[in-house]
Amino acid sequence: MTGHRILVVDDEVRVLASLRRGLELSDFEVVTAGDGAQALAMVRTAAPDAMVLDVNMPVLDGEGVVTALRAMGNDIPICVLSARSAVTDRIACLERGADDYLTKPFDLGELVARLRALLRRRVIAERPGAQVRVGQVQIDLAGHRVLAAGTPVELTKREFEVLALLAEHPGIVLGREQILSAVWGYDFATDTNVVDVFVSYLRRKLEAAGAARVVHTVRGVGFVLREQP
Repeated sequence: MTGHRILVVDDEVRVLASLRRGLELSDFEVVTAGDGAQALAMVRTAAPDAMVLDVNMPVLDGEGVVTALRAMGNDIPICVLSARSAVTDRIACLERGADDYLTKPFDLGELVARLRALLRRRVIAERPGAQVRVGQVQIDLAGHRVLAAGTPVELTKREFEVLALLAEHPGIVLGREQILSAVWGYDFATDTNVVDVFVSYLRRKLEAAGAARVVHTVRGVGFVLREQP
């Protein structure tokens, strides 16, 4: 895993210099930006393979950068750095489209490991195309489209990835740890409820479109996509 270009975004010069040095010693090519606006410009001009993004920045903060990139359809892997450690803060960033969330202070080795995990992940768009139908829900894995009772359903990138993972294993119960590893690329603390939160989002949207429930909870085990509980 060498030669990948990482865009590091932070408004503190010393932090930028430290991260650049550490990542370059880990065989990454590093480009930097000092604020959110510069970050958006660098994504276009430098074509980085992944981004390390501080949350607390003036003018345009990290959450604004994530929101803007995802709205433009840019799926660059993003690891957010934040001093906020609450699960609700993690979920808020992940829901906006971040791929990982690392709480300050952090170990450089952990950041490197998480970046490598993000870069190893096979994005769903690269998987072989398939149509999966369960009950009244139809999932187009290649086209990132979902129909519920014949009605198109708009899902966020992360919501679709959770549904697509379940669709690739219809009838098989997947544990929370499996879903976290496959969709987010690493393990959260075991007490996090991020998977439950995103499953609840999925259910709400699919059922609001008129489909009967197809994403079921198997108590003490995990979640499964099938017609019957």
